[in-house]
Amino acid sequence: MFDAPLVIVGPAIILSLALWALIGLLIARRFVLPRLRVTVADSEFSGAVVQSIMVFYGLALALIAVNVWQTHNDVARTVSVEAISFATLYRDVSAYPEPIRGRLQEQIRGYIDQVIHGAWPLMREGQVPTEGVAWMDRVEADLVSFEPATEGQKILHAETLAAFNRANQARRMRVDAISTGLPGVMWVVIVVGAVISISACYFFRVEDVRLHCILVVLLAVLIGLVICMTVSMNHPFRGDLGLSAEPYQLVYDQLMKR
Repeated sequence: MFDAPLVIVGPAIILSLALWALIGLLIARRFVLPRLRVTVADSEFSGAVVQSIMVFYGLALALIAVNVWQTHNDVARTVSVEAISFATLYRDVSAYPEPIRGRLQEQIRGYIDQVIHGAWPLMREGQVPTEGVAWMDRVEADLVSFEPATEGQKILHAETLAAFNRANQARRMRVDAISTGLPGVMWVVIVVGAVISISACYFFRVEDVRLHCILVVLLAVLIGLVICMTVSMNHPFRGDLGLSAEPYQLVYDQLMKR
């Protein structure tokens, strides 16, 4: 579901929820309400209960949706920080003497290329890439082995190591975010809460069945839209709204491409 096109997943969720709400309402009006002897006077109590249910479910659903959106933005910021950090690292090593300069530039260029063409397709499938570790190890080995000969080189080397550490930290955060998503208990709250919220609207005596159906379906569509948004952004790298490798591509094209 998380990898399917949004144009398919969205309508499927909304239509399924609306259809279920409509069928449930017709069944409740046909078999349940006549046995409960619901009167107009009972609507005051029913309305208060439904309002309480909607408040609690709406609050829970809103907090979950905001958390998913915030997580998506945080991961996007991490991706940008990593790309910027490697751009800074590439510029720093450009001031190193040969032959280490060419070797470091080639390794950083290779790392960015494998992120774009190797790691990102795996991340969009929910898999954790491992090839980048070897590239980072090679860059670190060359940096550690370099012995600055002048005070200027010592300052530059310290700044380069700091840039490398920032890039490595951002990379680790990006990899950790691949498995980011709502836990199962949250999905139970979303699904069961939607069922309870819609079902609670059945127990009103509305004379016009068409009006009752329209109101219940509108509620189902609204809940479906929020659930659709939560599903589409639950995993930051997957689906149509998944993050792209554009920040790395820009760095590669503008700075590293020969």
